[in-house]
Amino acid sequence: MRPICVRIGVLGLALVAGLAAPTAATAAPEAASAAPAPTVEERRLDGEVPREILRRSGFAAVAPAFARGLGRADSYRQARAVVAREGVALWRRAVDRVQGRGPARGDLSRDDDRPLYWARLGMTRELRAWEPGFGLSERQRAALLTELERTSRGQTDLRLPRGGHGKGVKRVLLTGFDPFTLDRDVRISNPSGAVALALDGTVIDTPDGPARVETAVFPVRWADFAEGTVERALRPYLPRVDLFTTVSQGRVGRFDVERTNGAWRGGFPDNDNVSRTETVPVADPASQPQWTTTTLPYAAITAADTGRFPVYDNTSVTEIPAGGDEPVVRPDGPTPGSTAREGGGGNYLSNEIAYRATLLRDRLGLHGTLPGGHVHTPVLQFGAGNTDPAAGAVTDPEFVRNRLDIVAQTRAVVGVAVSAAGTDRD
Repeated sequence: MRPICVRIGVLGLALVAGLAAPTAATAAPEAASAAPAPTVEERRLDGEVPREILRRSGFAAVAPAFARGLGRADSYRQARAVVAREGVALWRRAVDRVQGRGPARGDLSRDDDRPLYWARLGMTRELRAWEPGFGLSERQRAALLTELERTSRGQTDLRLPRGGHGKGVKRVLLTGFDPFTLDRDVRISNPSGAVALALDGTVIDTPDGPARVETAVFPVRWADFAEGTVERALRPYLPRVDLFTTVSQGRVGRFDVERTNGAWRGGFPDNDNVSRTETVPVADPASQPQWTTTTLPYAAITAADTGRFPVYDNTSVTEIPAGGDEPVVRPDGPTPGSTAREGGGGNYLSNEIAYRATLLRDRLGLHGTLPGGHVHTPVLQFGAGNTDPAAGAVTDPEFVRNRLDIVAQTRAVVGVAVSAAGTDRD
């Protein structure tokens, strides 16, 4: 995701520093707190477009059913079990719908990522408003919300095949994002989220052997990244995979393999309309580099015929040169001692997830052995006559075709990357 001047707007992705998830108190009980108000994201559920997407996908009943399940819980422990079960069920239901398992339950095309996004927000809004008779502290509610976020995003459902590197099935970890810039057009879908749903648990046949793909999606919120959602989700798995790629929506009409990621937040508003302009906050900032680099086999990816969109090796960055005070665009990457202002993928959450994931790779000592980096997909556009958010349809044939083509080409890009990385290791 990156702020870009295109008709449909900014697109991107991101992740952050590692803090532990909140846990329930085990000592003296805490006083119950009043239910907080819905977030900016959750309040968008009241519009007609989200309701139509939920209705036409069969997901409209998800949040009410979740609320009924919460209502039957008579302890915090029972509530946590309900949240974990229903979060996983939502993720699996969304994956199954996209991958063609079970009834579609609506006329919205099965490849659509938006039902998962809006149904999750319905669940978080119900959980935020819930006031059980046994009382719920602010910390306990936060822990339940964290559990719901992680389970409903596939972050607890990463099932990697057994075996060592180079033995048997290759293991690939891929991440996507929620829709964003929804105040510009609430109908927006994020192709990276659609990719994650379409590829989760699938096997790609490559010349280097089969590759099993496991996926998760992340929120478009600065605070979640600063609280460590990326590192918390990825740290247990990076040492066990053969390749990883974070994916987000980027520019119109092209894929980009981002060569360099920068340690700077540019301030573009997130899905809660919050801005952050600062150095990317990570653990151990004293050792934090200004730049990280891809270890994906970008030359092989850009040379391959993977689909209808061109694929570029994007080497451009924006930096403040050593000894300078004004930003300068560098087409061929950063210069020694410079300060980051934009990576190849900009300075929004897509750049940040790439920065965080590759920094984690490096801090785990995997830079020389683990191929990983960021891929930007093309902007997902509606059909030529469906460009007015106020009067336009929530879907159209060209919109569906574009999303299916982006998903298929991303799958092909992953296949090339796995094969090329295996060849490089031989």
